[in-house]
Amino acid sequence: MAYKVLGLMSGTSLDGLDLAYCEFRLHHGTWSYSILHATTIPYSTQWQKRLSDATLTSGAQFVQLDTEYGHLLGRLCRTFITKHQIRPDFIASHGHTVFHRPSLKITSQIGKGSAIASETGLPVVCDFRSGDVALGGTGAPLVPIGDKLLFGSYDCCLNLGGFANISYDNKEGARIAFDICPVNITINYLSYKEGKPYDAEGTMARKGILQNELMEALNQLDFYHKPPPKSLGKEWFEAHIIPLMDTAKYKVPDLLRTFTEHAAFQIACSVSAASQKRILVTGGGAYNKFLLERLKELISAMIIIPDFQTIKYKEALIFAFLGVLRMRNEINILRSVTGAKKDSSGGAIY
Repeated sequence: MAYKVLGLMSGTSLDGLDLAYCEFRLHHGTWSYSILHATTIPYSTQWQKRLSDATLTSGAQFVQLDTEYGHLLGRLCRTFITKHQIRPDFIASHGHTVFHRPSLKITSQIGKGSAIASETGLPVVCDFRSGDVALGGTGAPLVPIGDKLLFGSYDCCLNLGGFANISYDNKEGARIAFDICPVNITINYLSYKEGKPYDAEGTMARKGILQNELMEALNQLDFYHKPPPKSLGKEWFEAHIIPLMDTAKYKVPDLLRTFTEHAAFQIACSVSAASQKRILVTGGGAYNKFLLERLKELISAMIIIPDFQTIKYKEALIFAFLGVLRMRNEINILRSVTGAKKDSSGGAIY
């Protein structure tokens, strides 16, 4: 049994839309995958601003944005499909997260599935998170089922994206996963103050001076002292991280150094508590040499950096895989991860 799926992922960093055309095969109960074509299409300045300001819109404007963004995704998919002369069985879209407050049973990933379907003429699976949130779960992270079924040869999967999250099996064999801390969403925010979109290889942070008072304030945030399941969103970042960064009277390199040290410390705490030995690291943070150096100083586990496609497109790949499981009406969201009252097969189909 084989499936060819186009997976779409838009992260909090707003660097663009990841598209990954993937093939999944099921053989004797074991899944395998191939990434056949993949690319990132940068957002225009206009779309970056619209997505960044989405939380400020009125109700009518938000609905319009959801629809127009869906048509944009559909057009980008159509261009990608034409360029590579492919014919996916369907599209699986994460969408772009605007609101994520599971404590209020709220989560919203825009990019209307019906609009994508109308532009491409293909079935679309989207809105993966809302069903789990309705069941009392955090709606995140959702990648762990893919970690378990596609990357099970590693003891632990660590993603360093806008936020860091970790995924591993506990002693009973249940998948455990949770968000650890912000990473690139903060580093990029600070880098913009210096006129740069990100801190390439952690160069600015490396030159900065660790500010212990700020480090202590970051580590004392309540989120870090809560047990999983737990997840982070842009709202938490804006409420807790930005005020600390904006009121601190330090140079940007010092802020970057301190925050990078903080992220490495929080990640190390989570990895050490999980007692894992072989860690697969993906996401944009895998290119941050300074962050990885600090992390290696703090843990004894082996850090494994995979090939470029896996680093860059693992999330798009796994959302494509979540779409496969949804089309098969199989479980793709784990209550052991999200804290929902039951496992579920999440995703709306258009």
